[in-house]
Amino acid sequence: MNDLNVIFEDDQILVLDKPSGIVVNRSETTREETMQDQLVDYFHLGSSSGIGGRAGIAHRLDRETSGLLVVAKTEKTFDNLQRQFKERKIKKEYLGLVHGLTSDERGKIETSIGRVGNFGKFGVVAGGRESRTEFVVENRYKIKDDIFEEIIEGENKNKQSFSKSRKNYLKNHARDYTLLLLRPKTGRTHQIRVHLKSIGHHIVSDLIYAPGKLLKFDLLWCPRLFLHAKSLEFIHPASGKPIFFQSDLPNDLKDAMLNLEEI
Repeated sequence: MNDLNVIFEDDQILVLDKPSGIVVNRSETTREETMQDQLVDYFHLGSSSGIGGRAGIAHRLDRETSGLLVVAKTEKTFDNLQRQFKERKIKKEYLGLVHGLTSDERGKIETSIGRVGNFGKFGVVAGGRESRTEFVVENRYKIKDDIFEEIIEGENKNKQSFSKSRKNYLKNHARDYTLLLLRPKTGRTHQIRVHLKSIGHHIVSDLIYAPGKLLKFDLLWCPRLFLHAKSLEFIHPASGKPIFFQSDLPNDLKDAMLNLEEI
């Protein structure tokens, strides 16, 4: 079992820094260990599924997303946090690196999101659930010329090569990037990923929503989805006072950033 990265704990809440690559909640289709399994062991719950049927986990992050996750240690605290989420009183911020240069320094995306097809994908659909994401540009980058040439010429670690037409496509679509501070105001499944796709700025290394033409290139310099839940602010259920947590960008994403330079 992986050790939980606990960044705060008292008698009411547990705040974790979730690594990328692990599923949060158990499900019938999930065979691997989840964060819920780890919490069951941490709290010594045995065969019980714990508070809320999910060991007190008050919200979720996608498997590929890293960052902050809050867990309730009592039923009363769980109900309190659920209410804060429902009333949109909990403030969440993410960092996401996207393809292309956004035309605005800040903005908001408001759409209806719903399930698309039968493969766990979501999209902007009529009659879906209303959703809103705000964003602010943190910085703009381009991939370093030597790194770009090494990748498209097959001089990368996997020795993957690209066709002439694919190289031309990448020269036009895979050089420029924007680092965004993202504030989801609702909590729909895949909301940030779907919203950024809807405005033509796919998140780097998004296995679900990035075009295949970009994904193969992305994974050669950024090993996973570039999305990190960096901060979380809410009212402490017991004290009634605001409480704030922050998580640094993980090393794998910091390393990916070394392939870029500011513009």
